[in-house]
Amino acid sequence: MTKDVTVIEVALRDGSHAIGHQFTKEDVAAVVRGLDQAKVPYIEVSHGDGVGGSSIQYGYSKEYDIELIKTAKENATFSKIACLLLPGIGTVEDLKEAHEAGAEMVRIATHSTEADVSAQHIRYAKEELGMTVVGFLMMAHMVTPQKLLEQAKLMESYGADIIYCTDSAGALLPEGVYDRVRNLVLNLNVPVGFHAHNNLGLAMANSLAAYEAGATYLDGSARALGAGAGNTQTEVMIAVLDKIGVNTGVDLFKIQDVAEDILAPIMNKPQIIDRNSLTLGYAGVYSSFNLHAKRAAEQFDLDARELLIECGKRKTVGGQEDIIFDIAAELAANRTNES
Repeated sequence: MTKDVTVIEVALRDGSHAIGHQFTKEDVAAVVRGLDQAKVPYIEVSHGDGVGGSSIQYGYSKEYDIELIKTAKENATFSKIACLLLPGIGTVEDLKEAHEAGAEMVRIATHSTEADVSAQHIRYAKEELGMTVVGFLMMAHMVTPQKLLEQAKLMESYGADIIYCTDSAGALLPEGVYDRVRNLVLNLNVPVGFHAHNNLGLAMANSLAAYEAGATYLDGSARALGAGAGNTQTEVMIAVLDKIGVNTGVDLFKIQDVAEDILAPIMNKPQIIDRNSLTLGYAGVYSSFNLHAKRAAEQFDLDARELLIECGKRKTVGGQEDIIFDIAAELAANRTNES
């Protein structure tokens, strides 16, 4: 028996990484109008690293993300606006401003072993703001299904309405996705969602594995616009789910039109699995490290892949983008000493 899936569109958040956080209000307005007409239930809007993420460390936004959320809300009649917040980057005050601007859902994102840092933000969003709250456990490949469940239960106890297994590095294989999601579904009292990256070319397969394991929320990004090699391509996901009889409520032709007519012209280049993004998935490195690694590699005359492999060996996690340049300087110094 098939069950419905709720789609959360992430191009205007995760896709911010791919274009250097340069979305304008005009971009957001056009994309949101198209997604709204396609009947996409939720549209996530914010800096790639969440509200409050615009900084020298993560990259400055072209326009303040609270204004982008406000613009999104003004152009949505059907879709609800969501945002992302990483405790330690975004604050409760940022969350309040995002809600006032029109965000009805917030995804509180932590590393998959650090759910305890989300308690304040989940409770505030739920109890004070009345938002729909998602516990977003990142880099899920780095922990066992049992450890992921332990952390998910913490988020559930704080009041999260939905819990996400998040493959931030695009490093999981379908079996790994199924095992993690299934364990959450069987042991939580809230719905479970899944967020994929396509660094190993498995985003769609992994999203299907998550659905088969019981996930009822799936993330997609139109035109696959996202960090690394991008996310599960929304228009592809809608077509595949429709073929197996799963109702999403999203209009297939209209979501295709958003991808090709609105998002494609905004993108700096087509979203592909190139050597660096493939290395992200292979090494298990946070997908947003891609652009930072390229810049560090150019500065220190390194191969970005070498740098990403070293990040993987050191088990770097989201929020440690600044360490990339330290590692690059160390590798360059070692090379000099060896010669």
